[in-house]
Amino acid sequence: MSNSYIGYHFTIEPKELGSEILIAELGEKAFESFTETETGIDAFVQKDLWDETILEDIFILQSEEFKISYTFEEIEQINWNEEWEKNFEPIDVDGNCHVRAPFHPKTDAEFDIVIEPKMSFGTGHHETTHMMIQHLLDMDVAGLKTLDMGCGTAILAILAEMKGAQPIDAIDIDNWCYLNSIENAQRNNCEHISVYEGDAALLAGKQYDLIIANINRNILLNDMQSYVDCLNPKGTLLLSGFYEEDIPFLDASCTEKGLTFIKKLQRNNWVSLKYNK
Repeated sequence: MSNSYIGYHFTIEPKELGSEILIAELGEKAFESFTETETGIDAFVQKDLWDETILEDIFILQSEEFKISYTFEEIEQINWNEEWEKNFEPIDVDGNCHVRAPFHPKTDAEFDIVIEPKMSFGTGHHETTHMMIQHLLDMDVAGLKTLDMGCGTAILAILAEMKGAQPIDAIDIDNWCYLNSIENAQRNNCEHISVYEGDAALLAGKQYDLIIANINRNILLNDMQSYVDCLNPKGTLLLSGFYEEDIPFLDASCTEKGLTFIKKLQRNNWVSLKYNK
């Protein structure tokens, strides 16, 4: 296997949603690693698996909703640990919860979560993760049957278990997230997390006391009825992954389905909402 990689440098407008879609599409190809940059993402594919047509059927590159440009170059060798250390900053939430990679020093935070960043090491969603952690730190979740929807690296499911929630289902449509969540649950000695690959169709017939959904506005709106249907009476729904200007749409959807608004958190332009049934 060659140590050579082809590195693509994508500039994306609008960046947040565009990066998410582009990474998902490139992940279907042979691309195996992504880093976030100030203007978009860098994506890497082994030279042995690359050819000049690799981007031909990437739909977002033809979309008029996004402005995307790129350059690419051959890179002889990449030290992935070094890349992770450059791109994965530990998250410290109010001194109570620390999310770090194995190469970061352990702290004396009450909840110390170790996440192996693997290939998605520039998530760009620290704000939303941070707020969801704040919600969980503020709640008594002991014994609550919990769903982490769009679990990503399973950070939130792991924290929920550390705080006594069980059993916990963690679901993500992305195969890499599914596999990484299993690894991270094991890495943090979690015994009550079941990880599934799929979407809201998996929720049919399930019931939860607490649902955590850190995804994006469109998926949240599309799947809101599924969340409400499987939320027990007096259950709690935590939402994040969207902007201040998205609140009216999400609030209208929640309110018309019988949920009661409880609390809003905001970091930069990202927001997180809490509802009770």
